[in-house]
Amino acid sequence: MSIEVANESGVEVDESSLAKLAGHVLGRMGIHPLAELSILIVDEAAMSQLHEKWMGEPGPTDVLAFPMDELRPSPGGSRQEGDAQLDPALLGDVVLCPQVAAKQATEAGHSTREELELLCTHGILHLLGYDHAEPEEHAEMFGLQGELLDAWREVRREP
Repeated sequence: MSIEVANESGVEVDESSLAKLAGHVLGRMGIHPLAELSILIVDEAAMSQLHEKWMGEPGPTDVLAFPMDELRPSPGGSRQEGDAQLDPALLGDVVLCPQVAAKQATEAGHSTREELELLCTHGILHLLGYDHAEPEEHAEMFGLQGELLDAWREVRREP
């Protein structure tokens, strides 16, 4: 997988770890190994501009997802977790704001790193077509997000 991480926020973030997390999530979701993903880390001013332009809402937000290509099942196969059954695609961009993540992490009682991992996973799921507008969608997306993060934490703990 091609996962590009660009940190334009002025805040120190472990870009390598976010790229590994993204690879883990995409692999677990069965995304083709040649798929491309971009993760952009921006400051509050840049996130505010994006949030206002694309969502029509004022102020910065924690994560935005901008999908690029429609995912297409490979001929003769359906997507199954871990099977990489989707054609390669330019998935899109996940934009994170570490300043907003830091505030949310404090409120949630965990580290900024954990919050950024949660937000990155959340953004990737949006790129893959998941949403949380309806209660059933919310349960599915957040359940899957929790499973992916639990699996990531297990992988990260291994020597």
